[in-house]
Amino acid sequence: MTTPTVENTRIGPYQLSGPALLAPMCGISDAPFRQQCLTFGASLAATEMTASDTGLWNSKKFRRRLDFNDTDGIRIVQIAGSEPDQMAVAARAAAEMGAEIIDINMGCPAKKVCRKLAGSALLKDEDLVERILAAVVESVDIPVSLKIRTGWDPRRRNGVRIAELAESAGISALAVHGRTRSCAYRGEAEYETIRAIKSAVKIPVFANGDIDSPEKAKEVLQLTGADGVMIGRAACGQPWLFEQITKFLLQKVYSPRPSLTTQRDIILTHLDTMHRFYGEHTGVRVAKKHLKWYCRNIADADEFCFKVVRVNSSVEQMLLTKTFFDRILN
Repeated sequence: MTTPTVENTRIGPYQLSGPALLAPMCGISDAPFRQQCLTFGASLAATEMTASDTGLWNSKKFRRRLDFNDTDGIRIVQIAGSEPDQMAVAARAAAEMGAEIIDINMGCPAKKVCRKLAGSALLKDEDLVERILAAVVESVDIPVSLKIRTGWDPRRRNGVRIAELAESAGISALAVHGRTRSCAYRGEAEYETIRAIKSAVKIPVFANGDIDSPEKAKEVLQLTGADGVMIGRAACGQPWLFEQITKFLLQKVYSPRPSLTTQRDIILTHLDTMHRFYGEHTGVRVAKKHLKWYCRNIADADEFCFKVVRVNSSVEQMLLTKTFFDRILN
């Protein structure tokens, strides 16, 4: 199978700018990180998964999750829940806030989500899946997309059936993680089910799971025939991966990792954005995990990483980072 044409993929009226999307990730794909990825060519970047109980949305935590005022691109809000009517209310509320696409989460494997029969737990109940999809699609006048896994466990890979239900319900696009719920993030993703799903439906399908390089993105597209790839954990610490994948797939150009000078500027910009978005205390805390991820791509960064994740002020984080790069650049 040759690499499919990925330049003209649309979700409803929205044409995507490229073949690589950022996966929604709780605690990671906040507004500052989404903007980093969008800057480097992610064609879509949904909010973190948001509970469908709109009574919670007035809290600081949920206001931040639903904040897309300072991000570019198409505004897409991901919601999760198990009650069709509640999901419909949440979709309408998100649309009224300015969302341009609603994404439904039926892929999260987290136990606390599955215990509430939400996320990937829904894959066990196809009738409930159908009712949720119908309720959400009918509640809004904007496109609705869906994120799923290949099934509940390796013996029950019903991803093709879920995809067919989704298309029949009016879902506009589908992202599929190549693992079952029981697999969580263990082992290697499998792409045969994604290929079967793509063959079974006409809506756009995006392949997700273990895609961590331009070469892997091309391989997965060839294996699945998908319309694009969705990048999750691999983007942490290297938001430029979207640009590398896009150039490799569309222009057949391999882009090397950014220079240390450019990486310094990316990190400092990201730190500043997190500090301003969250405020001093939370901004410093959230920045620590991103600094750990950035350090994985920098040689001889162990000592710097050890120090920078132990400071408690934004001024110290910025100063240590600048000092570290001044030393290794000079």
